[in-house]
Amino acid sequence: MNIIKIGLFSITMLILLTPISSFAAEENKGLAISKEAKSRDLGWQDSQAEMEMVLKNQHGETSNRLMRIKTMEQANDGDKSLTIFDSPNDVKGTAFLSFSHPNDDDEQWLYLPALKRVKRISSRNKSGSFMGSEFSFEDLTSFEVEKYDYKFIRDDKLDGQDVWVIEQFPKDKYSGYTKRIVWIDKAEYRTQKSEFYDRKGSLLKTLTFSDFKKYLDKYWRAQKLEMVNHQSGKSTVLTWKNYQFKQGLDEGDFNKNALKRAR
Repeated sequence: MNIIKIGLFSITMLILLTPISSFAAEENKGLAISKEAKSRDLGWQDSQAEMEMVLKNQHGETSNRLMRIKTMEQANDGDKSLTIFDSPNDVKGTAFLSFSHPNDDDEQWLYLPALKRVKRISSRNKSGSFMGSEFSFEDLTSFEVEKYDYKFIRDDKLDGQDVWVIEQFPKDKYSGYTKRIVWIDKAEYRTQKSEFYDRKGSLLKTLTFSDFKKYLDKYWRAQKLEMVNHQSGKSTVLTWKNYQFKQGLDEGDFNKNALKRAR
């Protein structure tokens, strides 16, 4: 009788613990892949680039904006970035400053030349649209491993490439997303596609990365990013060019005074 009871107990415990062990393995694998992807993109110091933003509404009508982006790595912290709008005239001189942090709230400011003032973006409002695009303020921070919990879903193929598919769950309670699903290629650990799920758990947007180019023989950058909003029918395409790295940028290029003098 005791042997039977011991056997039943062992089987019960095996059933109960297997899902936990399986989830832990999926979480660890998803985390490990994400860490490796991040580690492969460290050491570029700073960069400058030009970007065209094309907004398309649900009727297919488009509008274009041109801007410049400056970015700088931070030791033991997230990246700093400054975006300056050059055209059209109604947004010219607008500047956006973003400080990413792995474990704290990101800091973001928007300078509006018409008002001649700097507006801080609240953590509660980070899901809002950035300058009328399908990118939110939250989408414009650097990827930091510590911001998410992870679950490995499966091995897959995307456009002929072998990829891993991983769920990323934001830890920030003010995130506009319940999760992201990302496709990372096995060859170079580049994110090829991301799906964003809203607070109700429904698919909200899909971001695709294409036209990758390698810089400094190490760092991959997608020259084209397309964000499609499945709920509104709108989309935004970002096209990058003239990347330059290690330009000697410093802290003085990334502060609120830099916002006001951005030209």
